[in-house]
Formats: sequence, structure tokens, C-alpha cells
Amino acid sequence: MEAGSVFSLNTSNNLHHPKHLLVFLTLCGCLSALSPAESLSKAKPSRVPRPEPELKIVALNIAPTPYLLGDGPLQFSVTVQLPKEMDGSAILEVTSLISSPSKTSLRFLTHRQPVLIPSAGNGERERSKVSVELAWDGQDHRKQLAVAGTYSYEVRTKLLANGEKGLRTVMVAWPKRGTLEVR
Repeated sequence: MEAGSVFSLNTSNNLHHPKHLLVFLTLCGCLSALSPAESLSKAKPSRVPRPEPELKIVALNIAPTPYLLGDGPLQFSVTVQLPKEMDGSAILEVTSLISSPSKTSLRFLTHRQPVLIPSAGNGERERSKVSVELAWDGQDHRKQLAVAGTYSYEVRTKLLANGEKGLRTVMVAWPKRGTLEVR
């Protein structure tokens, strides 16, 4: 018999004993703990911060706060700053999602309107602003009155253009998020 096969045979017989198996597994665990795990995984490259989009939500007012159910609608007044250069056929869409903490009660509000580009007298366009009003009647997606509690909201805006296959998104603004108290 060769020396290599005798050694291999003896090692495999020793691993059948519980003490030897425990020592072997402990040794393997120690070696794996000592080896750096970072070297095995790829490091993510650092991301360059995204530039702020030209389409911006510059003001968001919510009234009345706190909102009392059955006391009229909750108004979202959104002021959007438009980009300097845009297509005359652009459509501005402003949306808001209002949801309960459990996500069982939610409501999606939306408003679309064509963007009217004002003409500047000196030939240079200023960044114009548009105000949009969204109203929540206190009802959820099932048309039932929402229950009292803290709700979260997210307001988004984007510019749409009419393409060959219908409306397509041209530009999206960073969303505004927060919470509101419903009583």
C-alpha cells in the first residue's frame, strides 16, 4: 500500500469518531472566521451623486393640519418649478399617495394639465412656476371614510410628452414625503 492512501484511510477513519469530528469542524470554523470575508465579495463602486433635476417641487402646503375627518377636504397646494427649455406640448402630472401605517387604507390623487410656456419679452426664458391643487376627501380607495391616525404621503411630479405610443415620461422631480395627522 502507498503511504498516501494509508494516510487518507486513517484520516477518514478518525473523522468517524465524534471527538475528532468536533475538533475538525472547530478548526474549519476558526479558519473561516480568520479569513477576510471582504476579499471574497466584490466591492461596490462609489456612486456619483445625481444632479438635481430641473423639474422641482419648490413648495408644498397641506391644510388644514391636523385634518379632521368630515370637515371638508384636505388640500395639497404644490408649486412646481419648470425647466428652462421644454416642449410646448408637455403635460405636467402631479400625484399624491396617502397611506395608513398598515397600508390597508390608501388613496391616490392625480392631476394632469398642459404646460403653458409664457413668452419672455427680452428673448430669454425664465424658469416659470405652476401651482396645482390636489384635494383629499378623507376616503380611502374603497370610498370608505378613513380612520383616525397618522398617515404618510408622497407627492410626485413629472413632465409627460405625447409619443407614438401615447404619453411617455420626459422628466421626473424628486418626491416630497411626510406624515399627516388625521383625527
